[in-house]
Amino acid sequence: MSEPDAPAWQPVPEDLRRLADAYGVATEYWDQGGTLVQVGAATVSAVLVALGLDVSTPEAIAAALRDRQLRDWRRMLPSVFVMRQGADQRLWVHVPDGEPVECWLELEGGERLALDQIDHWVDPVDVEGAWGSEPGELHVTRVGEASFRLPGSLPLGWHTVHAACGTMSASSPVVVAPERLDPDALIGDRQWGFMTQLYAMRSAQSWGLGDLHDLGDLAAWSAERLGAGFVLINPLHAASPVPPMQSSPYLPVTRRFANPIYLRIEDIPEWQRLAGSRAEFIEEQAEHLRQLDHTDDLLDRDAVWAVKRAALSAIHVLRRDDVREAAYQAYVESQGPGLRDFATWCAITDIHGHPSEWPEELGHPGSPAVAAFRDDYEPLVDFHRWMQWLMDSQLASVQGRAVDAGMRLGVMHDLAVGVHPEGADAWALQDVLAPGIGVGAPPDMYNQLGQNWHQPPWRPDALAEQAFVPFRDMLRTVLRHAGALRIDHVIGLFRLWWVPAGHPASAGTFVRSDHDAMLSILMLEAHRAGAVVVGEDLGTVEPWVQQALAERGILGTSILWFENQDDGTVRDPHDWRRDVLASVTVHDLPPTAGYLRDEHVRIRADLGLLTVPEAEERAHAAAGRVAWADVLRRHGWLSADADLATDAGLDEFVIALHRAVGASPARLVGIGLTDVVGDRRAQNQPGTDQEYPNWRVPLADGSGRPVLLAEIMAEAEQAERLTRAVH
Repeated sequence: MSEPDAPAWQPVPEDLRRLADAYGVATEYWDQGGTLVQVGAATVSAVLVALGLDVSTPEAIAAALRDRQLRDWRRMLPSVFVMRQGADQRLWVHVPDGEPVECWLELEGGERLALDQIDHWVDPVDVEGAWGSEPGELHVTRVGEASFRLPGSLPLGWHTVHAACGTMSASSPVVVAPERLDPDALIGDRQWGFMTQLYAMRSAQSWGLGDLHDLGDLAAWSAERLGAGFVLINPLHAASPVPPMQSSPYLPVTRRFANPIYLRIEDIPEWQRLAGSRAEFIEEQAEHLRQLDHTDDLLDRDAVWAVKRAALSAIHVLRRDDVREAAYQAYVESQGPGLRDFATWCAITDIHGHPSEWPEELGHPGSPAVAAFRDDYEPLVDFHRWMQWLMDSQLASVQGRAVDAGMRLGVMHDLAVGVHPEGADAWALQDVLAPGIGVGAPPDMYNQLGQNWHQPPWRPDALAEQAFVPFRDMLRTVLRHAGALRIDHVIGLFRLWWVPAGHPASAGTFVRSDHDAMLSILMLEAHRAGAVVVGEDLGTVEPWVQQALAERGILGTSILWFENQDDGTVRDPHDWRRDVLASVTVHDLPPTAGYLRDEHVRIRADLGLLTVPEAEERAHAAAGRVAWADVLRRHGWLSADADLATDAGLDEFVIALHRAVGASPARLVGIGLTDVVGDRRAQNQPGTDQEYPNWRVPLADGSGRPVLLAEIMAEAEQAERLTRAVH
């Protein structure tokens, strides 16, 4: 599919520029090469329309800018107030000019705290039209601003501020976040852990894909036998319940809830009560899937899900005992409307198929038709709610096993950057997501056309109007049973590249978010979960962003192959950052043995993705190996006579590279499970869809022979060598 043609470029008029600035929409940006790029008027206009603005005429633009300027003056309190613990903050309250106002705080625990008014003069503002429309609210034209002190000593949490002025009153959330997370307290001494794509890591008991029981086994074994402090996995976000199931864990239908394909069916207590011909048939199908674990066939999610869903459907109708029923109801209550909407979306998808085929009246979660559907199909909606409870229960078991085995952190979950444009979140959260927008990346040296990942972004203004609650609720669910959280493309908390529909990826622009509020809420929820946060800050990330993350106690990411000086030379591992998760490779690159054998070059050459001749690309890769070999030999991590052309030399080079990562000051060190077994195949080739079997490659050794979890644990010599290397 070819890129759409770019709209004819026109400069941004001054009035449109002022409106864009007011909404955080960039009209110019610095590209990776240091060139200042001017954004076209068509792009800026399309982005502002996605933010709900009318920019069709100069008069409409002027009215939109005036509305923005008066937005806060037309409300008594901010939609939300986010502050850091430790420093007093000023809270504004808007009232008819000169009228007295009372303000107090209701703490999360119910305690009432009167707030002191402070002297802070702000000129009153004339506000056109009525201020509010509810009975009892005053219609004013001149509005004053009173100021109240929010003490820095407030406890962490989500509190509520109240204001009253005559017959007028208002309330708003106040979020108090920690000044920073404390990596020293959370991590202690350096921790290391395996990094694995859970679906690819199978066992003799799993049904064609790795599951949560397998994850618990890996966590417990690596902690007890090798001293691991964590295990990092791919995102477990849910995919569509109807085939074909999306293979990419980074393009889910929701980021809040998990994919029940990872359930270990035998660990569901009611499974043992299933009997009769249906149980026999399911067991026969499960045995067939177990046999596939021993083959090198590509992973087939649809086949696995068909059998697991049949088993889950049979179990769901069995009665739960009183204890489990109470636990289920407590979980449903804890997840609130978010779980209800997700389960409803899944049920509608079951009945009506792809969202493009849904009846129009089901297009919004708040419609009467959706409420009627939920009533009519309550057993099906409950089925999807129930599966999320099972996932929550098994995730809790995995984290418990990991910690009990001695892991300092346990499971490190991964949070994708966005969701499928026609998925559950895009439907349930459509009021806070930007329609007709895909996020991606601007043109750079790796992709001169830019990238469009076709994932709808948060609308910064709408998210703030909802007090960031959808963001908070997503974090809370993901963090429920996590010792750490990796955030993919963490720059997205600061700004994202928005590409309007019908525009090529190169004709987008950056849109800013309230990063301080987003980081504060992230930190509060991580603090409450006792979890470390790691931001994937690779690529073109401005230094101030990395500094802002570090100041808040959020770790960054270091990948050995990308650790270069400004002049392109290798950065000595001793000079890497300390507050990072460091590793030799990452899921978007081949395993280390494959990378050293130019697998990343071969794949792109075979698929026609290279922008330079293959020989030139291979020469560049060879030069990189030579540069690293020099560093490794200089530090004594690689012998002088190691011959990379031999299997023994390749193995020595892999170990030496891990020694380099181990010599860095990094707080966390990851070891790819693929490097333990000598795998050479990439899990994902960026820039491809069906051209390469992305996210469908089972864990295998260097010859392509599938390796199951029991074999890794029984033959632990390579695992022990790699773990010694990073200590």
